[in-house]
Amino acid sequence: MQNNNTLTGGQALVRLLANYGVDTVFGIPGVHTLELYRGLPGSGIRHVLTRHEQGAGFMADGYARVSGKPGVAFIITGPGVTNAATAIGQAYADSIPMLVISSVNHTASLGKGWGCLHETQDQRAMTAPITAFSAVALSAEDLPELIARAYAVFDSERPRPVHISVPLDVLAAPIARDWTNEVVRRAGRGLPSADALRQAVDKLAAAKRPMIIAGGGALHAADALAALSERLAAPLFTSVAGKGLLAPEAPLAAGATLCVQAGWDMIAEADVVLAIGTEMADTDYWCERLPLTGEVIRVDVDSRKFNDFYPSAVALLGDSKATAEALLAALPAAARDASGARDRVAQLRKQIDGSHAPLQLIHKAILERIAKVLPDNAFIASDMTQLAYSGNYLYPSKAPRGWLHPTGYGTLGYGVPAGIGAKFGAPERPGLILVGDGGFLYTAQELATATEELDSPLVVLLWNNDALGQIRDDMISLDIEPIGVLPRNPDFALLARAYGCEVRQPQSLDELERELCEGFAHPGVTLIELKHACAK
Repeated sequence: MQNNNTLTGGQALVRLLANYGVDTVFGIPGVHTLELYRGLPGSGIRHVLTRHEQGAGFMADGYARVSGKPGVAFIITGPGVTNAATAIGQAYADSIPMLVISSVNHTASLGKGWGCLHETQDQRAMTAPITAFSAVALSAEDLPELIARAYAVFDSERPRPVHISVPLDVLAAPIARDWTNEVVRRAGRGLPSADALRQAVDKLAAAKRPMIIAGGGALHAADALAALSERLAAPLFTSVAGKGLLAPEAPLAAGATLCVQAGWDMIAEADVVLAIGTEMADTDYWCERLPLTGEVIRVDVDSRKFNDFYPSAVALLGDSKATAEALLAALPAAARDASGARDRVAQLRKQIDGSHAPLQLIHKAILERIAKVLPDNAFIASDMTQLAYSGNYLYPSKAPRGWLHPTGYGTLGYGVPAGIGAKFGAPERPGLILVGDGGFLYTAQELATATEELDSPLVVLLWNNDALGQIRDDMISLDIEPIGVLPRNPDFALLARAYGCEVRQPQSLDELERELCEGFAHPGVTLIELKHACAK
C-alpha cells in the first residue's frame, strides 16, 4: 500500500510541471497514464479532455502560439503517440514549443517484443525525427533532468517539440527523494558576437535599398523591428508566422506578400536583406527560391540556417529582439528619407489589389467583412483551406500571435483544435477559426471539447465548397480528371447542433457580417456555415 506521504513518479512529475509554470494540459486519460492523473488534483493544472490525441497535440500547439508558453499534452503509450505524431510534426515544422509526456511499457519489457498492451518496437524512435529530442526516463531521477533539458530548448534554442516517455513502473513507483522544486530555467538566447554585429551595421548603413523579412522567431521583437524599419527606411515583409509584427497601416509594412508575384518582384530590388527569426522556407513563399539579388544578413538562433538556400553575408547567432536592439543602438541615429520606400510599398499594395483572380476576389470580400467586425484583441486560427491561403497575405493582422496557420507541415485538421487550444492560452481573446469542409471533418469531434469547456466567444467559420477545392483545382490545371475531391458531406448544421454549438447559415455577405457580430457576442461556440455560392 502506498505511503500517503510519498509521491509516485507520476505525481512528482505533475508537481514539477506546475513549478515550471504549466497551467493547462491537453489529453485523454488511459490505463497507461493513471499515475499522471493521480497527480493533477490540487496541482493547479487544468486538464482539458480532448476527443483524439491529435486534437490534444493541435490544442497544445494553438495554446503555445498565442501565449508564447510551451503547450503540454498527456498521451498514452503506442496509439496515443502515433495519433499525436501529426500534431508533433506540425509543431516541429513551425518551431512551436510543445512538451508531450507519454507513458511507455514497463522498463523490463522495452524492446523485448512480449506483446504488451500498446507495445511498439521503439516508441522513442517514432518521434525522434519530429522533435528537438525524444527520450525515455528509465528512472524517476531522470525526470527533473529531462524536463530541465526540455525547457532549455524552449528558452534558449530554436523552440520545437520535446517528447518524454515514462515507463509504467517509473510512473507508479514512489520517488526516493523529492525533486519537484528543482526548476532550472536558462537565461535566454543571447547576442551575436561584437564583430558580427559590426559587420552587419556597416552593411545596413551602406545599403541603398535595404529590406527586412521577419518571421515567427521575431514575434517578441515587434517594437524593435518597427524602429529598425523606420531607421533604415526599409520595407518590412513578414512570413505567415510573423503576421502582425508591423501594423498593417504602417507605410513601410509590406505584409506577408512574399507569396505573390508583386512581392517577389519587390524583394528582388533589395541590395541588402535583413532576415530575422525566419527560416525563409518555400512554404512561406509558395516558390522554391526567392529572387534575392542583394546580400543577406541573417539573424537566427539556429546556426544551420546561415548557409542553406540563402547563404549569409553576415550571420548573427542570437535572439531576435536583443539583436535588433543592438543593431539600432549601433546604427546612425538619424532616420533616412523613407519617401521612396513608402512609395514602393504603396505601389506593392496597388499591384496586389489589381492582380486577384476571381476566387481570390471572393475570398477578399469575405476577409474584408471579417476584418470589419473582428474584435481588436481576437485571434484567427486557420486550416489548410483556400480561404486561409488568401488570408495568409490578404488579411491585415493587427498584432503578433493573431494569425495561427499550419504553414510548414501543412496538415488538414489543424484549425479547429488549434483555435480551441488558443482559447486556453488567451481566454480573454475572442477566437475565429477558418476551416474548409474537408479539413473540418478531420477534427470536427473536438467541438465536443469546445462546448464542454469554453464560456467565451469562439466562432467557427466553415467555408463549404463541397469539395477538396484546392486539390480539385490543381488536378484540373494539370489536366487530371478530378478523382476523390468531391465528397458527400454531412449536414454540418445538424452536426454542430448535436455538439451543442449555436449555428448560423448566412445567405449573403451582409448576413455573414451580422452573424459574425452575434457570434463574437455569444459566450460559447458558434458555427457559421458559409456556402461558396452565398459569398459571390
